[in-house]
Amino acid sequence: MLRKLFDIFSSLKLTVVLLSLSCVLVFLGTMAQDPLGLYLVQHRFFQSLFVDYVSMSAAVKKTLQMLHIYVTPTTAADVMAAPYVPVFPGGYLLGWALLVNLVTAHFRYFKATKKKIGIALIHSGVVLLLLGQFATDLLQVESHMRLTEGETKFFSESSRQSELAIVDTTQPDRDQVVAIPVSRLSGTFQHETLPFSVEVKAVFQNATPEFVTTANDPAAASQGVGPRLKFRQEPPVTRLDSRDVPAALVELRDGEKSLGTWWVSNWLAEEPLRRLILQQSGPAVREALARPQSFTHAGRTFELAMRPMRFYEPHSLTLLEFRHDKYKGTEIPKNFSSRVRVQRPDTGEDREVLIYMNNPLRYAGKTYYQSGYDDKDPRVTILQVVRNPGWLTPYLACVIVSVGLCLQFGMHLLEFARKRQTS
Repeated sequence: MLRKLFDIFSSLKLTVVLLSLSCVLVFLGTMAQDPLGLYLVQHRFFQSLFVDYVSMSAAVKKTLQMLHIYVTPTTAADVMAAPYVPVFPGGYLLGWALLVNLVTAHFRYFKATKKKIGIALIHSGVVLLLLGQFATDLLQVESHMRLTEGETKFFSESSRQSELAIVDTTQPDRDQVVAIPVSRLSGTFQHETLPFSVEVKAVFQNATPEFVTTANDPAAASQGVGPRLKFRQEPPVTRLDSRDVPAALVELRDGEKSLGTWWVSNWLAEEPLRRLILQQSGPAVREALARPQSFTHAGRTFELAMRPMRFYEPHSLTLLEFRHDKYKGTEIPKNFSSRVRVQRPDTGEDREVLIYMNNPLRYAGKTYYQSGYDDKDPRVTILQVVRNPGWLTPYLACVIVSVGLCLQFGMHLLEFARKRQTS
């Protein structure tokens, strides 16, 4: 039985089938990006064992449209609402199947001789490439750091994940933060450091702000901006050029006593989103948005906010100067750079670094890329922060494969040359 399984997994016919299925998967995944968006396609096609029926139908329908055969397109909302029915192997399944096939075929057909060293290196490089890509997919974390000239930060923020932060600002020299990811917001919970519990009344994956127009609006909250601003649930978005902006209605309770209800949302915490609200709001809303949503209980002062998830670091970056020069009379960037100061108290490190296009800062396992800017404020830079423990594996794999190819073809070339001389 084991021998039969070994023969199946090491079959070269299986290799052809897996490679063919991989080509089909890449093609259909590419087709599905238009109706479903990049992130949903990544999750449903490539970061899964199987592709579900509705996602596949979206890709097939898009292909038919490219052939001028009109059918009603499948939307991202249709995919997320439909039951999961697997119909096609996904990226994870094909990747691992190819890895197993490569390893078993190597042991089945490979003979350990000097003439086969190149082939062994080539196979090793391909295995490392597959494993490295899988590790990258699981471990890579992308975030961003938004800095104004003169500002210092020791954390970066996620672009697509948010958290409910309860900040104890009682001590003048430090803050104590309790943060709960939005994905885990439900029911009632209480942290051991908090003198109250948090009851989640409603949580929206995507929301839009609305002004409260009546005194008895059931959607209004009693504290913070709640009496003047509320939030309406919207369908989740999946396109690359847009993102979900979550919101939640929470009630704080000390035993049976209610401390009030609050609306929290990234709309209230992120400056570009706050600007959109301020452009349409009156004096009362502007006054409410001008200060954090804070309250005092049990002799301690707290702030309540929903914000992008933060990744704290032992070092800080201070933006000394941001340059976004353009060629005269055009919008073509001439100089797109950020001069930052890197400080790490535990080691005493203090130095300046210039980050610009194609010249990132690699530090403490993170890579800081010059990514963007704020078109409303010329003093603001946006750095993309990438944590990828396996970032070297593609380079190392390519080196190993290249050495293997050179050895394999080189030995064959030398052998051919010797035979030609003797003849």
